[in-house]
Parts: sequence; C-alpha cells; structure tokens
Amino acid sequence: MAGQQMSSVFDSCSIPSSSVVSFKKYDVFLSFHNEDTRSTFTSHLYAALSRSIVLTFIDDNELKKGDEISPAFIEAIEESRVSIVIFSENYASSKWCLNELKKIQECKKFMEQIVIPVFYKIDPLHMKKQTGSYKKTFEKHMRDLKNDNDKLQKLQKWKDALTEAASLGGWNSQNYR
Repeated sequence: MAGQQMSSVFDSCSIPSSSVVSFKKYDVFLSFHNEDTRSTFTSHLYAALSRSIVLTFIDDNELKKGDEISPAFIEAIEESRVSIVIFSENYASSKWCLNELKKIQECKKFMEQIVIPVFYKIDPLHMKKQTGSYKKTFEKHMRDLKNDNDKLQKLQKWKDALTEAASLGGWNSQNYR
C-alpha cells in the first residue's frame, strides 16, 4: 500500500522535459579563513555536518599554497549544492579566500548554488561597506596591486563579491551561539 501511495505521488509530479537534474558531488562547500576559525567554529560546524551525514568539502590544512585558487577547489565549489562562507576578521586578507568567494558568487548567479554567509565575530556592515579591518585589508591589497589594471579589476570583483555576500541573509555569531 505504501509503495502504491508513493508511486501515485511521483506519477502526479510533472518535470518539464527541458529540466536536467544536476547531481552534485558535495552537499556543502566550506569557505573560511584558516587561522581565524579552523580550530574553533569551522571544526565544530564540520563535525556537526558530518554527524548529520552531510557530505562536506573542507580543505586540508596543507592544501593552500599561494594566492590563486586551485582547479581542485574550483571543481569542488562547482560540484557543491550549498556554499557556507564563514566571514571573520581576517577573511578578506586572504587572496585565496577572496578568489573562492568570487567563484562561489559566480556559482550562485549562474548555477543557482545556495550561499549561506556566517558572520563570525564580525559586523556584516564592515564587509558590505569595506570598513574597519576590511577597509585596511583592501588598502593593503590596493598597494600590492597598484599599477596593474588587470589586478585592480580583480580587486573590484573581490569587493563586489563581498558586498553581494554581505547583503544575503545569513547567521551572525553575535546573535546565535
């Protein structure tokens, strides 16, 4: 009887023939600044997701070597249903994190990926308006990238990605435990 009920439920569902069901390798991609949150918030979040059998991509401590995001990370972001971005005091100081965020925002826009921001001990307005520590960080990035128009365009894309992400509904650690 239960099988017949389930069958009739699926029979009544119509999926347009143009729809393509996309299978993803990961349920969640975690983006975070290593020194700020790995051994605190991020490790607890990862453990909770794992206990709930949520297949989560988290980087290896030794995996990041430089500023450019690796093809393996690009693939992991693209192959995730959801990205949880843990913004912290020093998130924007990492060019790697900013490149991850830029890619995540592209996947949100073009692949309808869900993006959930977590503001860990940081005011979302600091990100949205690039004030406080984020202002200082971007001033440093600007000095590092001066006289290179391509890199200045990259800097603007990072700022845009931060502003867009800060505008999303998310979780603020100041309001939740």
